[in-house]
Amino acid sequence: MQRLEDKESLRALLIHGWRALDRKDWRTWIECWSEDAVLEFGPWERIHGREAILAKVIEAEAPYATMQHHILNMDFEVRGDRATGIGYMWFVAVTSPTATASPYAMGGPYDWEFTRDTTGWHLTRQRLGVWWTTGEDPRKTFTEAN
Repeated sequence: MQRLEDKESLRALLIHGWRALDRKDWRTWIECWSEDAVLEFGPWERIHGREAILAKVIEAEAPYATMQHHILNMDFEVRGDRATGIGYMWFVAVTSPTATASPYAMGGPYDWEFTRDTTGWHLTRQRLGVWWTTGEDPRKTFTEAN
């Protein structure tokens, strides 16, 4: 039963955090991460530390009019206070308020690592790849190293 509860807690952590991203509630989102977390994302360099991750994501996503972060096909493996997970991303962004009919979208695999401490589960590492894109990303935020 504990393993099932842990898996549901991990799923809830991600859904809670990524819905916060959609609202640009940066603080709620970053609280899902451990202090020494690592983010690895296709076109970006590896980012170390919660505050550095937060700064990069705000820089990248704040200019978009609206966003939807979908996390699909999540699966977790729990071993005590550590866990791993996989899933798929489907990200959609309206690049400007007048471009709602032609959003930018991308998708790819998530690969997560988590740890649990006295406050609950936190992301310690996220690897995210880009397998496909559609539409135009005029800022080139997600298509070129920057």
